[in-house]
Amino acid sequence: MKRTLIAAVASLSLLLGGCATTIRSDVTTFNQWPAQLPDKSYAFEAPPPQDNTLELQSYENLVRAQLARLGFHESREAPALKVSMRFSTIDVPTQVIYPTFEPMYSPRFAYMGWRRRYWGGWYSPFYDPLWGPLPAYDVQEEHRYHRQVQISIASAADGKRLFDVTVRNISRQMSTPAVMPALVQSAFEGFPGPNGGSRVIELKQEPQQNG
Repeated sequence: MKRTLIAAVASLSLLLGGCATTIRSDVTTFNQWPAQLPDKSYAFEAPPPQDNTLELQSYENLVRAQLARLGFHESREAPALKVSMRFSTIDVPTQVIYPTFEPMYSPRFAYMGWRRRYWGGWYSPFYDPLWGPLPAYDVQEEHRYHRQVQISIASAADGKRLFDVTVRNISRQMSTPAVMPALVQSAFEGFPGPNGGSRVIELKQEPQQNG
């Protein structure tokens, strides 16, 4: 699904190469996390065959790393927890209006910017209300990538949901793999997080070094 938005914004400078990028995400969590959880073993739920892509498997590895940091461990034999993950990326073309200026000359302006008044003295165009830049607008199409990541943890015994998190991010970055590590990390910041609360999480992403 694609839609076009109209926005009037000021021109922003691009980040210089080699500088860290800030990735801003809106994170919403719901949890009924138990006070004590002696068994922190888990397994990923098998996604539908059409969704079981290499891309999804790569992002599941990011989730594994975050769960390991929190003391969980993956187990294929009778795990206590089931983990599932979904993600989406929507390209939203946006018509952006940038203000530009074109010079406008006063009809009373002559003789290299100066002329003699009828009653004597000299006239400067800088005091002429008809002299100055004429506002104009340049319309450019830019792309905003709307991303959403959903991760759930449930009890394997009865299917009770223990943790649901949704991460939303909008950026100009076209590559989802480039920003996904920060989105997954944001999902587990302050785990398990507030029940029913939304937060804005900003993470610094260092530029990738060319090998």
